[in-house]
Amino acid sequence: MGIHKIAPKFGELMKNLLDPAILFFVFGCFAGLIRSNLEIPRSIAKFLSLYLLMALGLKGGFALAKTGLNSEIALSMTIAIVMAFLVPTLGYLFLKNKIDQFDAAAVAASYGSVSAVTFVTAIQYMEQSQLNPNGYMAIALVLMESPAIIMAVLLANMLRHNSETSGTKRPSLKAILHESFTDGAHLLLLGAMVVGYLSGEAGKTVMQPFSGDLFKGMLAFFLLDMGLMVAKNLKDASKNSAALIAYATISPLVHASIALGLCILSGVSTSDSILLMVLSASASYIVVPAVLRYAIPEANPSIYFGLSIGITFPLNIILGIPTYIWVAQKIN
Repeated sequence: MGIHKIAPKFGELMKNLLDPAILFFVFGCFAGLIRSNLEIPRSIAKFLSLYLLMALGLKGGFALAKTGLNSEIALSMTIAIVMAFLVPTLGYLFLKNKIDQFDAAAVAASYGSVSAVTFVTAIQYMEQSQLNPNGYMAIALVLMESPAIIMAVLLANMLRHNSETSGTKRPSLKAILHESFTDGAHLLLLGAMVVGYLSGEAGKTVMQPFSGDLFKGMLAFFLLDMGLMVAKNLKDASKNSAALIAYATISPLVHASIALGLCILSGVSTSDSILLMVLSASASYIVVPAVLRYAIPEANPSIYFGLSIGITFPLNIILGIPTYIWVAQKIN
């Protein structure tokens, strides 16, 4: 079924939840909830994360080499940048009077950034549904990762200036930006994209066993580990206020809807619209929390990390992605 044909029924999309990668995620959640001693060594989990980013970057580079830069790509990237600034702004405005403002800035940064694993899972889901996602959308993933961090750091510095904590040692913006842009995962994704672009079709053929054949199995293994992590963080997530839990549950739908609206108004393809919805609805639980521990030490990690990994991530993986696909196909 092509992307421009009649949208499948929602029930048919939900059947794709029987995909092995998704089932391994559910199994990981189950194993964690029953307190099994099943555990993926951190070194292996790190390798799996780096592999997925490298494979994703290569796919994006190969796709960009094939299509070249054009107005369609530029339009999708423009919407990605708009959402990268809009989402954290809306998040902070909503949360600043409900929780501590440092926590509000940290949560807004987490939700303003993106989840690479959610993005990768969406691509796999679309391929399973024969929707042919465009590999160049990995560029949007890169573009949407850092603006929220920069905004959060600026907000935190403003808050320190106006509060009793103004004497707290402030990490320099230069140091924060350096850590954000040179983060190993971020850099690997960019580097792999450049390699894929420069090597083109010949490189794609050579790397097919690595970036193609192994991809689904590695994703399943990684989602198993993510399921275990989600189960461990559910307790912390459930301790948050009703307003925060509502934000973690509802805001992804709001962000995805805004992204879809911009895509419809701009005439973006359905395939790109789906992935922009997924990116806008996702929340970072790796890069941003790591930076925020250093950049905004006043914020409570159990809040911004617990919400993103304990609530938003599993909702997006299990229900969000098929919902975004179904809505985009129905409306766009």
